[in-house]
Formats: sequence, structure tokens, C-alpha cells
Amino acid sequence: MITHLRGRLVEALPTFVVLEVQGVGYEVLVPLSTFDRLPKPGDDILLLTHLAVREDAHTLYGFLTSAERDLFRLLVHTVSGIGPKIALAILSGLPVHSFRSAVLAQDVKALSSVSGVGRKTAERIVVELKDKLGDASLLPAPAPGQARAPATGTDARLADASAALAALGVKPVEAHESVRAAAAILGPDASVEQLVRACLKRPS
Repeated sequence: MITHLRGRLVEALPTFVVLEVQGVGYEVLVPLSTFDRLPKPGDDILLLTHLAVREDAHTLYGFLTSAERDLFRLLVHTVSGIGPKIALAILSGLPVHSFRSAVLAQDVKALSSVSGVGRKTAERIVVELKDKLGDASLLPAPAPGQARAPATGTDARLADASAALAALGVKPVEAHESVRAAAAILGPDASVEQLVRACLKRPS
């Protein structure tokens, strides 16, 4: 089991990073909650990891905080019908503390606002996790992370946000239009994470 990687950040996109560790490049899938707090490429970084092994692939998932990784594992190992892809979408759509609050409040509407999470899945999350999240120490609010270096211009942020949505299954044209609309509402200072989260919220 690979529990963490420490190395040089070579490339960072909204859905994955490339980390060089002693001359070996590792592709690591990450949620937006991690992406938006990454340092600039070339800097050293420590990522907590989860290795998913299948017959056809070994996939690494990376997180800046133990709270993010704990929630990812809880979702994948506990909630029936939730795999790594949906778990990453949940982490991209809701901060850890917001997710925990929604589960404890049985707020199905908030949970089902995440792309890929329907009402039935949201109800299943509440039923299967509400008792496991009763202990406040289980999923603490994420500690402030290192801020990501500002992107070079608004277009770069919009492109990153569109790419993240496309990776989550949104058609490219729809992703582009959705990001543009979100940027018009949130303003020029909105981060990639904020843009994508706004796009992932489905109308009630």
C-alpha cells in the first residue's frame, strides 16, 4: 500500500497531478478541494494517497489532508454504489465539513446537488453514514492548506474549470457555457474550485 508521496509537483490539472519522486513520475487523481490549494509546479509537496487496485489498472488518488482521504475511503468502502469517481465528485462539490453537516442534518437536497449524486444515492449516503459521522473527531474540518499560485489570467481559470467538468462527464460545450455563466455570477476573483462547485450545483 502506498500511503503518501513526497516529491516535486511537475504538472497540476483540476483532475490529476503528476508528482516526481526520485526520478519516477506518478499520475495521481485529485479532487478540486486538493487542486485549489496546490503550490505552483516545481515546488515540493506531500500528498496523502489511496491506491485502488483492479485487474486492469492500479490507480492512485491524492489528498492534501487526512480529512479528505478519510471521507473518500468512507464513501468508497461504506456506501453501496459509490466508487472512486463519485467519491471524487463529492469531494469536489462539497468541502468535508459541509458534507458532514449535510449528512448529520439529513439534508438530501444539498447532497444531491452534486453532479452524479441522485436523490436515491443521497438518501443512501445519509442512512449509511449518519451514525459513523456522529463523532466530531472522525472528519474534522480541513486545516488551511497552502494557497495555489494565482493562474495566469481569467482564461486559464476558465479553461481549467471546463476541463474539470469535462472529466466529470459534462459535455465540453455545456461545460464551457456553464463555466462562463458561473464566472459572470461569481466575478473575476473566483477560483477554479469555486467555479466548478457552482457548475456542479443542479437547479432545485
